[in-house]
Amino acid sequence: MESAGGKVKKGAGGRKGGGPKKKPVSRSVKAGLQFPVGRIGRYLKKGRYSERVGTGAPVYMAAVLEYLAAEVLELAGNAARDNKKNRIIPRHVLLAVRNDEELGKLLAGVTIAHGGVLPNINPVLLPKKNEKAAKEPVKSPAKATKSPKKA
Repeated sequence: MESAGGKVKKGAGGRKGGGPKKKPVSRSVKAGLQFPVGRIGRYLKKGRYSERVGTGAPVYMAAVLEYLAAEVLELAGNAARDNKKNRIIPRHVLLAVRNDEELGKLLAGVTIAHGGVLPNINPVLLPKKNEKAAKEPVKSPAKATKSPKKA
């Protein structure tokens, strides 16, 4: 758009002469994420992990963290439903993480407070199945049905 002087209109956001101000849109909304891109970017800079932080780094990191959180929550929700509960507790998180191969490897050295342990009984401790022991408790049905006759 050219004015009478032949110059292109410029100003605050390319809106010389007024006009409604645009509502700010967060980088999380632009990326379609729930995790805060701006906050993660701030932490990356403040943490001094490197001298410079690119514009795409906090977006990528927020996406990865959101994916991991969603994965753990989904599995923990399934574990809660299996235990007939509506609320996720640390025990459900532990069961979810330890029963998933990839998450278990990622969080191998992590202790989850109030998570407990996976239910596991060593096969050596289980009672032995012998043929004699199996036959002895079972009685013949003929003897079981007879009752003493009354005179």
